[in-house]
Amino acid sequence: MRKILINILIFCVFVSMAGGEIIYKWVDKDGVVNFTDDPTNIPSQYRSRVEWGEKGDSQEVEAPAHGSVSPEKSEGGRMDPHGMGEDYWRAKVKPWKNQLKEATENCERLNENINDKTMEQGGKRLSPTQFDMKRAEIAQLKDERSKCEAQIREANEMLNKIAKEAEEAKADPQWVK
Repeated sequence: MRKILINILIFCVFVSMAGGEIIYKWVDKDGVVNFTDDPTNIPSQYRSRVEWGEKGDSQEVEAPAHGSVSPEKSEGGRMDPHGMGEDYWRAKVKPWKNQLKEATENCERLNENINDKTMEQGGKRLSPTQFDMKRAEIAQLKDERSKCEAQIREANEMLNKIAKEAEEAKADPQWVK
């Protein structure tokens, strides 16, 4: 137990000092937690259970599902110089592409609702109370739309960041498209 705590403490120190590199974590058969920044140092029997994240990034990166992303060769056997293949890069962009798609669809739906409510407001003779209620509904929809737009910006920023990482890692640009 003490060894694990020391390893975690050391990991935290390295994470706070480093920036932007990927770190890999796995637990060996003796229960010892191991860390490396070189995926080729991970023993093959532990590659399917490796967790990864970015050093210096306060946001946790979701660990890949069992066997879904590992530093082993992907289907075509092509890998970047850091030992990461197409599966790794595609898994890294997938959640951001999903967020972008969902946020874009939500924004479009909200825009339609805003247009409908605006037409209702302008097309009828409304009492001052009804008019204020419609205005409040439109304001609420606009707030929701601004949240969707923020999600779109965040997803685009992350996709651009990952594309730059892939470029720096000399990975095939098609892997992050």
